Amino acid sequence: MATVKDFSVEEKLTAVLVLQKIDSKIDEIKTLKGELPMEVKDLEDEIEGLQTRITNIDSEIANINNFIETKSTSKKDSQALIKKYEKQQDNVKNNREFEAINKEMEMQELEVKLNEKHIKDATYEQKDRMNARLKTEEKITDVESALAIKRSELEKITADTEKEEKVLAEKSDEAKEKVDPRLLLAYERIRTSYRNGLAVVPIVRDSCGGCFNVIPPQRQSEIRQHKKIIVCEHCGRILVDSDMNDKLNKA
Repeated sequence: MATVKDFSVEEKLTAVLVLQKIDSKIDEIKTLKGELPMEVKDLEDEIEGLQTRITNIDSEIANINNFIETKSTSKKDSQALIKKYEKQQDNVKNNREFEAINKEMEMQELEVKLNEKHIKDATYEQKDRMNARLKTEEKITDVESALAIKRSELEKITADTEKEEKVLAEKSDEAKEKVDPRLLLAYERIRTSYRNGLAVVPIVRDSCGGCFNVIPPQRQSEIRQHKKIIVCEHCGRILVDSDMNDKLNKA
């Protein structure tokens, strides 16, 4: 790592300004990608959630099918008992036996009707769950189509900028090694405070290039002298004079 403790203020400012310009180019690439990475992630998460919903619906349908099967078996058992009791009625010896068998038949007939109601209700619920599954599948198809478009857009931008972004990232790491450690900490703190990532800005038309508040003439004179690092009293950004900024733009 380069030794920076003996660097002049001008050299320190130049180093941090170089870093800012490199990082700003990286920011431009990220801006080009826009919200695409987040949109792709959101769509992927949505598909995962929809697939989980289908898994849950399938589980519900399986439970309903088991319930219908159980009630169908119970219905058949009751119907078999009714036939058995009908045969027994032919061999009864007295009214008491007849009434007892008739009562058992009535109970089984009620069981048949109750099972039929359960099967009907469950079948309705089964259809409802199947419709929900179908709608979820259609939703997945729609989201997958949207995801394919977003991925294609992102992949194209990434393919066009990947090499440049990699080179800039390496240059940024190299530039950081040349910045005074304390100044680097301040730079990174200020940079993360603003969405545009500008921590070092030039004076533009007598104003701060970050917040556009007017810089007093005396303050501008001190900035041009490069005797100390000066920050904007309004936004806290590190200020450099336009000559230094223009010089690096031409480099």
